[in-house]
Amino acid sequence: MGHTHLTAATRFAEVDGDKFAYRRWGSAASDQPPLLFLQHFRGGMDHWDPLMTDGLAEGREVILYNGRGVASSSGNPRTRIEDMADDAAAFIHALGLQQIDVLGFSLGGFQALDLTWRHPDLVRKLMLLGTGPRGGNPDMEPRVLTTAVRPIPIFEDFLYLFFGRSAQAEQAAREFWRRRHERVEQDPPSSPEVANAQIEANMLYLSRLSEDDPFAYLRSIEQPTFILNGVNDVMVPTINSFYMARNMPNAQLFIYPDAGHAAQFQYPQRFLRHAVQFLSE
Repeated sequence: MGHTHLTAATRFAEVDGDKFAYRRWGSAASDQPPLLFLQHFRGGMDHWDPLMTDGLAEGREVILYNGRGVASSSGNPRTRIEDMADDAAAFIHALGLQQIDVLGFSLGGFQALDLTWRHPDLVRKLMLLGTGPRGGNPDMEPRVLTTAVRPIPIFEDFLYLFFGRSAQAEQAAREFWRRRHERVEQDPPSSPEVANAQIEANMLYLSRLSEDDPFAYLRSIEQPTFILNGVNDVMVPTINSFYMARNMPNAQLFIYPDAGHAAQFQYPQRFLRHAVQFLSE
């Protein structure tokens, strides 16, 4: 019997003297490259939705990963997105992989975009969820600044930050919360040092590479790209998804209704259908 999100063992790959935690399972016989998942602010391997990871693992291998210093990985957490992206590239090489598909959510999307930009030969296809480009629109709701940094996030924090505002959205959030906690062997939470480092990295990411043409760098990213957001993202404003779609030559954009930052968690079955089609095209 094959492994699943709930049973895949936590393994470690050594990169420059630090041990990067990962879990890998799925259809190894597939002709599809593995799909690497890069997670949101402070998030570890257990902050993904098992419906999402196991659903995608039916057609390919999936790899969940903690960057340097995050959750169960060792080392000092990075303070720049480009360094996080280079660590991900080194991790891919450490596994002996020549090419991957990559899915990044929120801060993980920043990393996925930089990984593809800085190491284009490593990435076949790119998926960007609830995220934005360098120098994008930073106008998050003020409440985010106090909610996202709570030392121990609670359900109500995830409901506000990630989901829509309807009763149906709240029900979807409760179902996600239940699934997210099903695994017995959970990743440890990330340290306060990780939060501080990632906040610094996020602030540096807001700087534009060029005031005259801030998204010019996106036009060099030619990989097929899947962009998803909710209609009202309170953390990374939804307009950033349009900026990416307008400047990346092979991008397609999905906006889910009554949804926020984590549209893929609110509509897991819809997302799976769209994602599987995109990855197999």
